[in-house]
Amino acid sequence: MRFFVIALTIVAAVAGCSSREDRIAFDGIYFNTKLSKVDGQRDVFTLLVKNASQSIDGAREAARYDATSYCVNNYGSSDIAWVVGPDSPADDLVLVDDSLTFSGSCPS
Repeated sequence: MRFFVIALTIVAAVAGCSSREDRIAFDGIYFNTKLSKVDGQRDVFTLLVKNASQSIDGAREAARYDATSYCVNNYGSSDIAWVVGPDSPADDLVLVDDSLTFSGSCPS
């Protein structure tokens, strides 16, 4: 029973975080992002920003925001060592299926 209550609390918290009122627009557009751990390492991640062609600058900032939130929440620091990040030259960014992929790591 205790597990059920904890799981329900977590689901409610996650659902509340993704409500429409809490979303942040970047360059006037709401982007969907997905951050994934790489090879089970929690500090190394890839971040996919969908519909990036609507605004490349907005997609870059959505990636920066999502990655910074992840690192702060998990490591207490906004420092990120980007491999391909929001400040990478435009030539390093590859748009595939209307999505941009960024990668980096949080300080561990």
